[in-house]
Amino acid sequence: MPREKLILICQSGGEFMTNDDGSMSYIGGEAHALDVNHETQFDDLKLKVAEIANLECKTVSIKYFLPGNKRTLISLSNDKDLRRMIEFHQNSVTADVFVMGKEGFNRDNIGMLVNRPSGIKLAETLNQVASHATVTVTPDNPVTPPCSVVAIDKTPRRRKRETTSRSKPGNPIAPSTSPITVDMTSTPADTVKRRRRAPQLKANGSDSSQETPNQIITVDVDGDFNIPSTLSISNDISLEKQVSSWKDGIKGVGQEFKSVYEFRDALQKYAIAHRFVYKLKKNDTNRASGRCVSEGCCWRIHASWVPSAKSFKIKRMVDSHTCGGQSWKSAHPTKNWLVGIIKDRLKDAPQHKPKDIAKSIFDDFGIRLNYTQVWRGIEDAREQLLGSYKEAYNQLPKLCEKIEETNPKSSSKLTVSEDKRFQRLFLSFHPLIYGFENGCRPILFLDSTSLKSKYQETFLAATSLDGDDGLFPVAFAIVDVESDNNWQWFLEELKCTFSNSRQLTFVFDREKRLNKVVPHVFENAYCGYSIPHLIDSFKGSLKGPFHGDGKGSLPISFIGAAHAVRVDGFKKFTEQIKRVSLSAYGWVMEIEPEHWANAYFKGELYNHCTLLNGENLYSTWIEEARELPIVQKINALCCKTMDLLNTRRMDMSKWCSRLTPSKELKIKDETSKARGLKVLFSSDTLFEVHDDSIHVVNIDSWDCSCLLWKSTGIPCSHAIAVFNCTGKSLYDYCSRYFKVDSFHVTYSKSISPILSNGKLVEKLTLLNPEKEDYSDFVGILPPCPSRQVSQQKVKKTKIERAVKRDVSCSRCKESGHNKATCKAVL
Repeated sequence: MPREKLILICQSGGEFMTNDDGSMSYIGGEAHALDVNHETQFDDLKLKVAEIANLECKTVSIKYFLPGNKRTLISLSNDKDLRRMIEFHQNSVTADVFVMGKEGFNRDNIGMLVNRPSGIKLAETLNQVASHATVTVTPDNPVTPPCSVVAIDKTPRRRKRETTSRSKPGNPIAPSTSPITVDMTSTPADTVKRRRRAPQLKANGSDSSQETPNQIITVDVDGDFNIPSTLSISNDISLEKQVSSWKDGIKGVGQEFKSVYEFRDALQKYAIAHRFVYKLKKNDTNRASGRCVSEGCCWRIHASWVPSAKSFKIKRMVDSHTCGGQSWKSAHPTKNWLVGIIKDRLKDAPQHKPKDIAKSIFDDFGIRLNYTQVWRGIEDAREQLLGSYKEAYNQLPKLCEKIEETNPKSSSKLTVSEDKRFQRLFLSFHPLIYGFENGCRPILFLDSTSLKSKYQETFLAATSLDGDDGLFPVAFAIVDVESDNNWQWFLEELKCTFSNSRQLTFVFDREKRLNKVVPHVFENAYCGYSIPHLIDSFKGSLKGPFHGDGKGSLPISFIGAAHAVRVDGFKKFTEQIKRVSLSAYGWVMEIEPEHWANAYFKGELYNHCTLLNGENLYSTWIEEARELPIVQKINALCCKTMDLLNTRRMDMSKWCSRLTPSKELKIKDETSKARGLKVLFSSDTLFEVHDDSIHVVNIDSWDCSCLLWKSTGIPCSHAIAVFNCTGKSLYDYCSRYFKVDSFHVTYSKSISPILSNGKLVEKLTLLNPEKEDYSDFVGILPPCPSRQVSQQKVKKTKIERAVKRDVSCSRCKESGHNKATCKAVL
């Protein structure tokens, strides 16, 4: 009988080590125990795990091993995955899960989930470091309203150890005559329930929920704070009410603050709420004096540190304006405030655009900002959230070392220019190379795409096809600029990773002109042109006049010519193109059919994968990680690759056929066509098969005169008719790459995580001197971005192209007009 709950042993802070037998073990770190059941929501589990492991919630990833399998890590990403994991461990009492992410839990996330039972219970703590946090509310000091935020003192202070008491269900909040202690180790749902229960107690006249409009909220966490921090009281309070509450942040003479930082924060919000701009004439840790920026306005404020009271106190204040609000027209918010506001918005929606943020700030605060101000604020906010883009390049040497350490036999190569600027980085994992050499067809798609960063690096990738026609990543590189030299370097590094010398077929965009670079590195390789790119170029080259079936038929005829396996079939489709447009026919014959047409191509055929392209595999991943610094971006791509391998490995476990699903469907289709075909025996290996015409099948050489067997690797209907007559198994005559056994080999090895606990390294001096010498790479600078074409020039080019566009009529086949305006008499 399945158990109602499962105890998760949540391990964090350690590292994965690969054993000699290929299994993995987790070393070091801490462990915490949590109870989960079938009602547990993944978001609740993720938030609770982030809290107890002190990790940023949005960066947390949770992985586990299947029972009896210590080689493959499975990722948890949604409720379905969580329920599946519980089912896998239904006969177990406990299950190990491994938690990774960026250090630093944001306690504002405590209230992010509302009104649903979490199904999570803190079962037991193993080797846990005490880091309890308390929220203390006292009504004695009317500094900050309950819906405001409080800045923590920047100055270092001694750590305080306070015991936290767990609130009883019947009395969630202590009486107001003593400090209120809220248990921060409870679940998010419990926290929300207690917060929502308080107004009901107040309505019933309970003294336990008494709150005054003027309460100060203080945060007391073990450890020192070096930056201002804020704590939101309720997610239910609208931004409009929150800004309105800032009006009472400054009361007048005699008001005390813990430090000058708290005073500045309150003054900044007070000025925004009252819509005026001030200037601090004296501003240091002991005193602060400000006045309204409008000439002649009498508003003044002065506060200073009082040693005896150990507080920052307002000494003088003239709380009236004579400027009539003129200062607000030229309001320029401080950089720190603007960055803080933008940072909060980016946490909720990382893809926010500058125009959207500028509009929301104007709507919420009435402050009008230009595009440049918001853009710079976004850059600073992302740097605070994700780390420095520039400094991330300094971590690349350690990244290379870490990859080779966590994934033995993997390859990484970093080069820099003479002025220590980043130039090239090559990465290839051993499980990917092994899977390609032992389970994939000898085809490699070469493609490039922009890394979409401020330094305009280019992402180069080599991708293959597995037995189910799925894209399989083999290796990738990041270079400062796409050039023939960088492509040649990438291919040379790729060649060094291969252990065998089988003949390969490379497929790439014809416009990249790699047909000279590839043979220089791989002497016996075949070069093919990418069909999707050729179709785009073909459509762009079309010019009237058009005859016959019209312009719309040309791409269809072009694809037919590419797929035709016989020369007469190729000529048939090209003649159709010629009848419609002579210029289109000339373009087709000039682009070297021996590099893209099946009838002439001598390498491994690939045109059945018309819609597949290596760029499609990575473009979505890069778009999702476009805002990350380069090290985190590479780690994100590696994690996506790990998830891809794990997902296909899990899908493969459900297959019960001998061929992969797509090839099994192909076999069934050909088998249905083979019914009723007449077979004549010529010898033990040669047969004649009659349908509309006569075909000769040679089962010894796996060949049929229709050429489909040889071109696809799957027996054609004529060959299957022969197997039905001779009693032979058709599966013995399928390409080994399409068999499930080869698919197993392709995905048999796993990539180990690179970063531990979301962090790469604290200092570059931790580089291992016994490995490759990276001492020359300390102090790496980002590449110099190439100069981009101005938007004005791009728009002008688009307009010119639009004007020059030829229009043809589908009714009379003449150019210069369309069907709606056609006046020809037919």
